[in-house]
Amino acid sequence: MKVDVKSKKGLRTVLSVIVDKKNIQTKMDERLKELQKEVALKGFRPGKVPQDVIKSQFGKSIYGEVVDKILRETSTKAIDEKKLKVAGQPKIDLKQFGEGKDLSYELQIDCLPDVILKNFDKFKATSFKIKIEDKIIDEKLLQIAKQNKQFEEKGENEKAINGDQITFDYSATIDGNKFEGSEGKSVQLELGKDLFLKGFDEQLIGVKKNDTKILDASLPANHPKKELANKKTKFNCKILNIKKPKDIKIDDNFAKLMGAKNIKDLKILIEKQISSQYSQALNSITKKEILDQIEKNHTIDLPQNLIDQEVLIMTQNLKPEDKEKHKSNNEKLAKSRIKLGLLLNEYGEKNDLKVSDEDVRNEIQKQIKGMPGQEKMVMDYYQKNPNASQSLKGSLYEEKIIELIKSKINLTFKEINISDAEKIIAKFNKTDVGSDKTRTTSSTKNKTKSKKISKK
Repeated sequence: MKVDVKSKKGLRTVLSVIVDKKNIQTKMDERLKELQKEVALKGFRPGKVPQDVIKSQFGKSIYGEVVDKILRETSTKAIDEKKLKVAGQPKIDLKQFGEGKDLSYELQIDCLPDVILKNFDKFKATSFKIKIEDKIIDEKLLQIAKQNKQFEEKGENEKAINGDQITFDYSATIDGNKFEGSEGKSVQLELGKDLFLKGFDEQLIGVKKNDTKILDASLPANHPKKELANKKTKFNCKILNIKKPKDIKIDDNFAKLMGAKNIKDLKILIEKQISSQYSQALNSITKKEILDQIEKNHTIDLPQNLIDQEVLIMTQNLKPEDKEKHKSNNEKLAKSRIKLGLLLNEYGEKNDLKVSDEDVRNEIQKQIKGMPGQEKMVMDYYQKNPNASQSLKGSLYEEKIIELIKSKINLTFKEINISDAEKIIAKFNKTDVGSDKTRTTSSTKNKTKSKKISKK
């Protein structure tokens, strides 16, 4: 194989590759021998079909198969020989081919730019730590208690009031006629929540156990059967039971019902949950502050094919008119993502950062623990979607890079309360509309390591 650099302009290099016809013939002979053991033709015993017979019947397809394999192998060797860092998919332009001829082709390659990282020690950013006040924890605790309230029987002659839980059977009619879904057994309502039909709850206030009461209500506008929507309906209700809410005792026993060891442990869990909700958004703000400075302080030539691929991914679900309308902005965002991806990936490689399979497994276990009751769903998702695990690996890799950069820059730590956090997040969301720099490294890393060949 002979490899020469035919042209080099910017990030694009064109290689000229010639494969000797003798090598091609050797590969053809090897393939024919393999097929001789596999091919079964009428008139010949298995494994005894002469090679020239096989060639006469399948020669063109065998040659095409051999050449495809040679193109894959030689193009990879040519790239390695010239020590080129490939961005995206190289393209092959066949110049000469055919049995008894040398194979000649050109390999068009878009290369990755040389990335020279600047010192990060002059970069500045703020890392926020959320302080959860006791008042907020107590409010959340009370909210949880209300959501998990317990009920106890009311006396036979006690009337129902707002907050009580009523169990009843009903039989409904429209203009005196039954309809599908007109019967209900042992229906439970908590009076005052209006979760059944509008105005239904208030008509049950004052009823007692074993009462029968006829109520008027309209079926919902979004009823599954359109002919029943908004229809005025009479409900004949038989009151089976009435319960009143128990006094809420937020103590160790309640905490155990919620899966905690005691009330102190439950408060700690609530604090962690609230903190996690805000920390995720605040960490994104810190990350963007860092990424903005990295992007601003570096200049890199970008391969056009990577820009085109990124724009294609970003706009694949848009209508043609919307693609054209936002073309300039989409290209700008694509360039930003690719540039940051290359910079962060370079930083990760220079510092030998890696994500192991164990790291991925630990992260999946962390997600499982954070979703009690849905453990099987989370595990099934990752087992059935290999790409999800790969995407997670990319996110963990990026996270490691960002954390290392944080350790090198001038990072100011600031403790804030929830009120301040909400203001900061609201301001960030308002000024950052249409920008997304938080997904960079994983996608770019995958693109830059691709050596899949496409023919022109």
